[in-house]
Amino acid sequence: MRRFACSLTRNRDDADDLLQSTLARVLERGVPDGADLLRWMFRVCRNLWIDELRSRTVRGVVGDAVEPAVDGEAVLLGEVAVREVTDAMETLPEEQRALLSLVAVEGLTYREASEVLEIPIGTVMSRLARARAALAAHFSRARASRVER
Repeated sequence: MRRFACSLTRNRDDADDLLQSTLARVLERGVPDGADLLRWMFRVCRNLWIDELRSRTVRGVVGDAVEPAVDGEAVLLGEVAVREVTDAMETLPEEQRALLSLVAVEGLTYREASEVLEIPIGTVMSRLARARAALAAHFSRARASRVER
């Protein structure tokens, strides 16, 4: 859940707040009969974030940048890779970013993701295809620019 919240908010502090709100909402209101707890929590988390974005738009608040990398060569290299993927994902539209996070990071099936996001499975497949193509193009351009230097 925290990884999903981070992918939506792009900020660890906002992600922690969103995760706390999600857990509080699920504990207060419960889970509908027959609903899968994890999928329900993803849906609640996404809906709370949409509400927060709408609220920020009304208030005119803009989010902060992602936190800087940590020291240590191995950790730093891992952070650089994560940063590159994060930067690439930030270029995607929100619908594609959230969907890619659910499927590629959280491991949900296409059907589960379609239920969480309340979209048809065909839309899941086409959005994922566009997101993956956009990421591949992003990394191809980045690789080409490194070779030119």
